Amino acid sequence: MTVLPQPAARVSVAPAVAKLYAGQSLTLGATPYAANGDRRYDEVVWTSSAPAVVAVSPRGRVTAGRPGRATLTARAGRALQNLAITVAPNPVASVQLLPATAEVRTGDVVRFEFGARTAAGRAVSDAAAEWSLSPGNGQVDLDGSFVADVPGTYQVVASFAGKTASSIVEVGPRDSRRPTTLVGRLPLAFPAAEFWLHPGGRYGYLTTMGDRAYAIDLRNPALPVITDSVVVDARHINDLMTTEDGKYGVLTRENASTRKNGIVILSFEDPAHPKPIADFTETVTGGVHSTFIYRGYVYLTDDATGSMRVIDIRDPYKPRQVARWQTPSSKAGNYVHDIDVEDGLAYLSYWNDGLVILDVGNGIKGGSPESPQFVSQHKYDLDALYREVEAVGGPGFIRGTHTAWRHGKYVFVGDEVFSAKPRPTEGTGVNTLGRAYGRIHVIDVSDVTKPKGVAYYEPKDGGAHNVWVAGDTLYLGDYQGGLRVVDISGELKGDLLRQGREIAHVVTGDARGVVPNASNAWGALYHDGLVYVNDINSGLWIVKVEPKSEVVP
Repeated sequence: MTVLPQPAARVSVAPAVAKLYAGQSLTLGATPYAANGDRRYDEVVWTSSAPAVVAVSPRGRVTAGRPGRATLTARAGRALQNLAITVAPNPVASVQLLPATAEVRTGDVVRFEFGARTAAGRAVSDAAAEWSLSPGNGQVDLDGSFVADVPGTYQVVASFAGKTASSIVEVGPRDSRRPTTLVGRLPLAFPAAEFWLHPGGRYGYLTTMGDRAYAIDLRNPALPVITDSVVVDARHINDLMTTEDGKYGVLTRENASTRKNGIVILSFEDPAHPKPIADFTETVTGGVHSTFIYRGYVYLTDDATGSMRVIDIRDPYKPRQVARWQTPSSKAGNYVHDIDVEDGLAYLSYWNDGLVILDVGNGIKGGSPESPQFVSQHKYDLDALYREVEAVGGPGFIRGTHTAWRHGKYVFVGDEVFSAKPRPTEGTGVNTLGRAYGRIHVIDVSDVTKPKGVAYYEPKDGGAHNVWVAGDTLYLGDYQGGLRVVDISGELKGDLLRQGREIAHVVTGDARGVVPNASNAWGALYHDGLVYVNDINSGLWIVKVEPKSEVVP
């Protein structure tokens, strides 16, 4: 039996222009979507009701002819989108582009302003330029924002109805690279998982792919010492986090022998010796993968149903569920994998459903912890992004939106990707899953109701597991790629790796590791000048990123 994807239910056309001037040209994009929001790749057929007024090519190239009205139609199967356009006489006599010159580094964004004027010198504010770039080692968007990936001299050209203006941009190297120093190490006999730091930074907690989590004295980061452990009925403790004041916290359980997983509530009043004081299994016996504690509530993932649960732990001895939320998608893989909560907004990494944003107390949609309300969603085509993984291991590969971190106007979203058939020639990886792939998407949420992808970072020898963002730096556990440190200063646009924004790379393989000499970095946490890297195979690494080396003449 062959299962076919859903047919196209709608066609999205961009830009949604309503007015053109005679002689003006532009290219429209038409994207079909299924009823469940999945991207479709049906052939789009363009037609014009009045080709003499507005002509359109098979690929959406539009040219305005004589003044008048026309309706363009983009059709994919039975789905269609109409676009009514009015063509007006062209008043533009001259065009200008500012600034005329610029000097920047790779990755810096330059915003150009296009101006059009009549013969009498009046501004034509709605004259929209077409943009081009030479050479093509960067991008220039419809709003005139430009970024270069590699150093060189670039010409940015703005065109309108046969008239052009251009600017020259001199682009130098970003010079982000910095040295690193290994400060301390703590190998483990068990495969490690998550790491969390107690407020103040004197103690940390490292969970395992087993039945225990370790408390670690970090007062001397060169010599971290295990002070205690918490042992529970679990085969995997995937996550651990404390409350904001550090008095209490939770750890997650998966694969318990009793099949009663859920979460364990811990007292951290003696941070060197955390103690279990309660648990919650009532609605999450199937397992909990990730949690986030925010103002007395635990936002957690439910392995069994793919939903988010909200647990009230304001009385930590009597935890109780107060809410459940999940996407309505009927597609397989409807599963929330990770949750981040900032300023009353929950950012859910919802695997096949992408990034989902909920109001859990922010007020934008009247939500609360007891009544989460949908705000927006950013969904993207995972199959198209990772077709190279399918080429290596065949169809059915593992991929999904894995983690999200809100920082400033951006959400950094990571994908977890594994081949359907791991191959030894691809290198070592995670347990039986083989090497990892994946990228970090940079989503602009300046308008949280309309998230928009603007940039990405994709390491070439690893995946994208857990991230930590502090200031203008992103720290990434890159699985077999080790630790990656990335410059995220300024406005972000385009390919961050190609722009030279990688600050540092630390190989976390160790001859004494559970798997010798094989990096498998789970994540990273930054605090007070130190980076704590938890590696599945080799335990805890404590690293310092040093100041940039000065070149001595």
